[in-house]
Amino acid sequence: MRAHQTEHPVETQCRVLGISVSGYWASLARAPSARALEDARLLGRIREFHAASRGTYGVRRIHADLVEAGELVGREQVARLMRSAGLKGISPRKWTTTTRQDENQGAAPDLVKRKFVADGPNQLWVADITYVPTWEGFLYLAVVIDVWSRRVIGCTFEASHPRTHLPLGRSDRSSAAPAAPR
Repeated sequence: MRAHQTEHPVETQCRVLGISVSGYWASLARAPSARALEDARLLGRIREFHAASRGTYGVRRIHADLVEAGELVGREQVARLMRSAGLKGISPRKWTTTTRQDENQGAAPDLVKRKFVADGPNQLWVADITYVPTWEGFLYLAVVIDVWSRRVIGCTFEASHPRTHLPLGRSDRSSAAPAAPR
């Protein structure tokens, strides 16, 4: 409220905020609470650990460092103090684009019109490709699922690329249909 005193009178600010004018002036004369003092002390320690990590540590690591240093502090308290101070950790992970649309191919037609419902088995199958990061690169997993039973009809792994033929279970790009379920 002090920062806005030149723009708006204290009485007006107190009326808008729903506090008494005498309560506001009394709060200025009061000593900080025990919680405010403890928060200020902890925030100083948090800033030390955050600076020592070159600004990379987030809530979990800062909390672990504080506990290791003998502080009795909860993770939510560390999160609240870091949030109020604008301190954030940095994730070294980089985003990898795994899907690239073929410019010459165009979008695939929506043959089921977004209605993923079947009245019986083997009437509608859906397929998807996902990736699993490993130390040696991505491993691509393609799965075909029967919509009615939600059972996996088939799956395959590929280590080199997530091409369209992967969920179709073909090694080439021919137009043959996938094998029937067993």
